[in-house]
Amino acid sequence: MVNKAGSTAYDNKLGDAFTDKLQKPWLLVLTIGLGTLLNPLNSSMISVALTRLQFEFELTFADASWLISIFYLASAVGQPVMGKLSDMFGAKRLFMVGLVLVAVSCLLAPFSPNFIFLLGCRALQAIGSSTLFPSGMSMVRTSISKNQAKALAILSIFANVSAAFGPSVGGFLIAAWDWPSIFMINFPFIVLSFFLAIFVLPENRGGVFRLKRIDLIGITIFIGTVIAIILFLLSIEQNVNWWALMVFVVGAILFYLYETRRTEPFIDFDALKKDPTVTFIYVQFMTINLVYYCYFFGLPTFLQQARGYSEEHTGLIMLALAGFSVIVSPLAGGMIDKYGSKLPMFIGALLLLIGTALIITYHQTSPIFWLLIIMAILGMSNGFNNISAQTALYEHVSAENTGSASGLFQTSRYLGAILSSSLLGVTFNDFVDVVHLHLVVIICLVFCLLIVFLSWKLPGKMIR
Repeated sequence: MVNKAGSTAYDNKLGDAFTDKLQKPWLLVLTIGLGTLLNPLNSSMISVALTRLQFEFELTFADASWLISIFYLASAVGQPVMGKLSDMFGAKRLFMVGLVLVAVSCLLAPFSPNFIFLLGCRALQAIGSSTLFPSGMSMVRTSISKNQAKALAILSIFANVSAAFGPSVGGFLIAAWDWPSIFMINFPFIVLSFFLAIFVLPENRGGVFRLKRIDLIGITIFIGTVIAIILFLLSIEQNVNWWALMVFVVGAILFYLYETRRTEPFIDFDALKKDPTVTFIYVQFMTINLVYYCYFFGLPTFLQQARGYSEEHTGLIMLALAGFSVIVSPLAGGMIDKYGSKLPMFIGALLLLIGTALIITYHQTSPIFWLLIIMAILGMSNGFNNISAQTALYEHVSAENTGSASGLFQTSRYLGAILSSSLLGVTFNDFVDVVHLHLVVIICLVFCLLIVFLSWKLPGKMIR
């Protein structure tokens, strides 16, 4: 006869042992990393899918560009809001809710009856995946005291690698199983992260729910203002929507006035005014991303529609952009440790300018080898720019303001990506060819000169 009490105690010990085994720092980082990679992965895979989705839903490129804009707009709003909700309801709970939201969006997207429904799925996907980063960072900071910097660096690798290789992954998936596969590929990461989260992530009840901490009015004005400027920019080539420009101007003024009166604003303008150097870093990083994402999203469309490459071959070609970005990042990190952030930031700005200028030399008859060289230079610029801009920010903000500064840093990235999609929507809307690619490049050259100037003016010495 089995002793039930003894059996229960034995089972509890096994369960405790299993849980203790799972609650290791590297498993915590793995669990969070599998979740946090979903946002950059899904923001980048869409670059190769735009052409296929244009034909599927009978869209212009300007229409299809909303798939990029809506994702980054929802991410820009979602990350700071979800960070506060994570403090209120508990990081583990919000992390798992985020995984569920991504799962729902990815399940519904392949069955989208129309483009509007697909846009809604992209927005939900962005909100869900934006929940994972702030809640994950919160758990790392509270649960890992030893080698915390190393843990954060590993999570950064998850995000950077998934973003860099997203177009290549997306290209292979679409070539094999069509565009719904870029949504279905999320499920292995979601399921594994969710299962591990049950056992691995630390329990925390969170704080008190205070709706006043969420700047709902400010967020609403921000969303309306950004949508207005997108609508205006996309209309420049044909019938200009002057009303959208007016809405943008009025919305921007209202947003500024309202935010300066908030105790917990969505964007802290008072802090930006107090430190012009940090503000310029945000402006520079937004401009860097505007230029870089013009190539990140524009080149896959150009390769497919102007050069006739398949999604699979386009994904392979995009490896030049991604691969050199990843390879150069450790070199940039070493330079920062030795010389500070100004020198590698200036190098990154020059590489972006050189790569942009070289695209002018690329023509319809140019060999693909020459385009690969140009993409490698642009990839190296991204490797330098990302890490040096982030380091420059932390060099000029106090420790207590690191969290809010990081949030605005990501917002500047998202705004740059949104503006790049609008620029591509205008230039690629009617024709995707070398002439229109060069038009994008000429516009980007102006921004590149601004980036070089801001890098040169950054406080500090090139070599210390």
